Amino acid sequence: MKSDPTSNNSSAGGQLDRDMALRLAKALRASSEELFELIHDPATEVLRNLLKNPDLTEEHLLALLKRTDLSEELLQAIHNLQKPEKSHRLRLAMARNPATPAPVVITIMPHLYLFELLDLCILPGVPPDQRLAAERQITQRLPEIPLGNKLTLARRAPPGLLGALLREGEPRIVQTCLDNPRLPESALHLYLRSGKPTPDSLSQIARHRRWGTYPRVRLAILKHPRTPAIWFTLWLKNIPVGELRGLAMKRNLGQAQRNVIQDEMKRRGLR
Repeated sequence: MKSDPTSNNSSAGGQLDRDMALRLAKALRASSEELFELIHDPATEVLRNLLKNPDLTEEHLLALLKRTDLSEELLQAIHNLQKPEKSHRLRLAMARNPATPAPVVITIMPHLYLFELLDLCILPGVPPDQRLAAERQITQRLPEIPLGNKLTLARRAPPGLLGALLREGEPRIVQTCLDNPRLPESALHLYLRSGKPTPDSLSQIARHRRWGTYPRVRLAILKHPRTPAIWFTLWLKNIPVGELRGLAMKRNLGQAQRNVIQDEMKRRGLR
């Protein structure tokens, strides 16, 4: 006698339903040790029930937050618990989970320590939203950060932070930023086009073993009204005629700078 396939499917479906019902019930009343096993359950429904278990502790949540496959809905539910509001470790674990919704991350960032934020900026696997939020939080704190910590930031910072650190203008910070291999040329040009550079910081860039050799950086330095005249004396003889004429037309340069430009134009027989 042949078996009925429909009956078999129905039986299998019923078994699955019973299994899920048992897992859901167990999640509500599981002991502390059982909870550590259940945090690996693939079903979001089971994990939601775990959050209602009275024996759930911070340690269970920390273990759960190590999973990178959690849904945004579940992460929001974890954030809404009272425990994360009281625990720095839970806040940090939430911020480090790549699936945590951006609005949640933004509310957590102000509670994190400086170098925890920096880790979020530089660790691999951190989503762009989390990284950008961490960079913004550090930038907002810069006025209150001690010099020693700023120097550490300048040594370790990713490209997005180095521009803000350059704008601090402190010579030791500027030098450390210039030595950071992650400093993008675009950030340096933004700094050179701003009103932030001082004669000293402009000379720091001009003397730098890397940046002082870039033609575009040299030209940007020469266009800045605070650049000491010595750099005009040293560099003008090597720049193309078109760039020399462009410098001669700039109205924001000082008289000492303009005198060096005129002398070089006369040397080349230019008007």
